[in-house]
Amino acid sequence: MDSINTLFLLSGFLIALSILASRLSTLVGVPLLLIFLGLGMLAGEEGLLGIQFDDYALAFLIGHLALAMILLDGGLRTRLKTFRVGFKPALSLATLGVFVTSALVGAIAMAVFELTLVQGLLVGAIVGSTDAAAVFSMLGGRGINLNERVGATLEIESGTNDPMAIFLTLMLVEVLVGDIGGVLETALFFLRQFGLGIVIGVGAGWLIARLISWLDLAPGLYSLLALALGFCVFGLTSALGGSGFLAIYLTGLMIGNRPGHHLNFILPVHDGLAWLSQIGLFLVLGLLVTPSEMLAYALPATAVALALIFVARPLAVLVAIKPFFRFRWREVGFIAWVGLRGAVPIVLAIFPVIGGVENASLYFNVAFAVVLLSLLIQGGTLPWVARRLKVQLPPTVTPNRRGPLGIQADNDFEMFVYLVENADLEDVPIRLLRFPSGALIASLFREGVMLHPKGSTRLCRGDVLCVIGRTDDLPALNRLFNGDATLKRERAFFGTFTFDGAARMGDVADAYGLTLSPGEQDMTLADFISLRVGGHPVVGDDVDWHGIHWVVSEMDGNRVTRVGLRLY
Repeated sequence: MDSINTLFLLSGFLIALSILASRLSTLVGVPLLLIFLGLGMLAGEEGLLGIQFDDYALAFLIGHLALAMILLDGGLRTRLKTFRVGFKPALSLATLGVFVTSALVGAIAMAVFELTLVQGLLVGAIVGSTDAAAVFSMLGGRGINLNERVGATLEIESGTNDPMAIFLTLMLVEVLVGDIGGVLETALFFLRQFGLGIVIGVGAGWLIARLISWLDLAPGLYSLLALALGFCVFGLTSALGGSGFLAIYLTGLMIGNRPGHHLNFILPVHDGLAWLSQIGLFLVLGLLVTPSEMLAYALPATAVALALIFVARPLAVLVAIKPFFRFRWREVGFIAWVGLRGAVPIVLAIFPVIGGVENASLYFNVAFAVVLLSLLIQGGTLPWVARRLKVQLPPTVTPNRRGPLGIQADNDFEMFVYLVENADLEDVPIRLLRFPSGALIASLFREGVMLHPKGSTRLCRGDVLCVIGRTDDLPALNRLFNGDATLKRERAFFGTFTFDGAARMGDVADAYGLTLSPGEQDMTLADFISLRVGGHPVVGDDVDWHGIHWVVSEMDGNRVTRVGLRLY
């Protein structure tokens, strides 16, 4: 069999096997990215297939392409409103947090491997940043519904912390090979990485978003155009000395937050491209490692990994966000635990190999060991830790399926498909349902048979309803179709009783016999909660006042509209 047919056969087989093996992640809780890495190692030179692969330059190229696609997709799915509560702490983690983590891990690596100061710091710089692929995959794929403050901070941090890690890695590699410039040159390089990444990413993203929304293309071309222009931004920024990773993430952010029908064609395709990138990247990195060589570094690398997970990351998070931002201790603890390492440290570990640094295999094998343990220990326990630290919101009802109708370019109507599970809707006539204005039931399916719904039609559990409405109608529709199990979980979390956010604190205190401080009598409940959580409340915020838990249950932008009362 010739080489090109062998390439098609092996690549197709490995990708298909990776996709099928993803079921293992759901069944036994093994992190998905760990499965991809494991399959790559099994296919490698010391594995079952014995594939010889030691082309670091090709792996470096594949790593950049894959990470660019993953970050573009991450930006497309990040909403600008999350920056309201997550941008400042994420920026602190992406700069100060990476620096502190790198320094602490570097000091530990010096002692463990008997390295020089610069060599130890290079180990720390390589593993210093969290990985966007790992964070997006673990939080999105494991069904963990975090409160907005924590979720936004983690997503934005993972998408923006690569420039600091790249800067530190390149600087230290240059020190080791003797090519380091002066202090001014190093400072300018740092400013170019962040400055050009932000300016070009936001500016080009703004232009691209408007271009794509203005063009009238075949549906399949929108996603290709977004990808092509995203790669152009990545290449241009990198060529000018900026961070292409930061720029392409911000480009995706600008495109994804420009309303229009083009997003309905872009997002599904880029979801598949992001998965393909993750699978391909981790398979290639798994092929690149030699297990027997990694075993030689196993014990000291494990010590470095455990120190990173249990010492360096928690201390870095504590230093970077606790003194400056109003995060609860349990939120700080969870952010510290989600310091997931993935493809980025392994790709950065290729820099010393390409740069000709002495004993370069040490950096690569240590980075690989750190990633394996991070995915196994931190990634495997995320759902449990989220529950224990109470940063997870109860699951909410969402449409089983949804899709645009293509009637209007902006704010288009959609078809939402709901399954009737709520016992409260049993035998209720459709005319009594409190539908949001502008939404209506287009069809009803009962036991596979389509019925024409009328006002007198009575619902049954198991009915499937096709509802036409807009995105703004979703909160009301989701509450309407809330199932029994979900409703009980919501009541356990938010409390049985709810209050309007505009309720006067003096009236609330009189009703429950509570004591208020001077100046709080005329405050609204919404203002009181906002003050207690530091000015940026999110759904799920819990304020313990006089032994009663006041939980934010609904918000309208920055304003608290409903507050639940929980007595335990």
